[in-house]
Amino acid sequence: MSNHTLPGTGRKLTLIVLGLAALITTMLCAFTLPSLHSGPHSVPLGVTGPEQFTKALREGIDGDAWDVRLYPTPAALQAAVKDQDIAGGLAVTADHVVVYTATAGGPSAAGALAALGDGVAAQHTTRASLHDLAPFTEDDPRGAGMTAALLPMIFGGIFPALVLGSAFPGHRGLRTRITGAILFSLVAGAAIAAVLQFATHSIDGNYWLTALGLILGTAALSTTILGLQAVLGMAGFALGGALMMLLGNPLSGLATGPHWLPAGWAALGQLLPPGASGSLLRANAFFDGSGAGRPALVLLLWVGTGIALALFADRRGGRPAAVHSEAAAP
Repeated sequence: MSNHTLPGTGRKLTLIVLGLAALITTMLCAFTLPSLHSGPHSVPLGVTGPEQFTKALREGIDGDAWDVRLYPTPAALQAAVKDQDIAGGLAVTADHVVVYTATAGGPSAAGALAALGDGVAAQHTTRASLHDLAPFTEDDPRGAGMTAALLPMIFGGIFPALVLGSAFPGHRGLRTRITGAILFSLVAGAAIAAVLQFATHSIDGNYWLTALGLILGTAALSTTILGLQAVLGMAGFALGGALMMLLGNPLSGLATGPHWLPAGWAALGQLLPPGASGSLLRANAFFDGSGAGRPALVLLLWVGTGIALALFADRRGGRPAAVHSEAAAP
């Protein structure tokens, strides 16, 4: 008996060790590689002014760092910033450079844009003025509260799967777990929005719109983890938690803005629930919902995926009971 048991134990131990090593390696890559290569990466930048100035400016700006787009008037450029089509812009005249930023859309990009504007003004021996079209609130000028909200949102996806899974285990409790996760998302999203807007004064905007976005973000996190747990058991729970915490957290770009990460990492981060939740929060809290469509769609897809996995597990788990009932009926 021991001869058969030990090889099986060895294989299981090997798989666990290799899996944990792969997990640590992935975590290391997700946290360190984007940080090592952080900086402006094709940041969308608007430029307006006389052709001789804009042409020279476009040729002189680093193409890898900035994606320069021309606008006919300063008003059009400002509208593009407020709609989150661009991160900021420069309005250049013969004796003045006006720098338009949106700090709440990406603090790091806004700082780099301000420095770029000073450099352009120095080249033209003129002056630069800065206009922040989407600043953080006066009570939280660095956006610390909004950045700190990401971890509670991630844990808000992990804890329901853990607690509800213990309180309502097995196939019979599956639908109760999904219902509980959705109810929890409603309460938690509204509570997080209330704390950020009324307690810490970290965000502005329509409270209900912001709360709706946070509810959707929390639901995407919790239903995805519950769905994976329903299909794969504890392995699914571990996979979901690692996906949200070890990849989604460092790649969310909530603290810096997504354009501060390398292109591939930034794109991946915005397709994961933490990154999409952060972008939706930013759009609703500081841009009146402009730019909210894409992250909202990403989160809806994650919610649908989580519920679909749960329904699949529910159908698969109910099938043996139905077959048994039919066999016992005669």
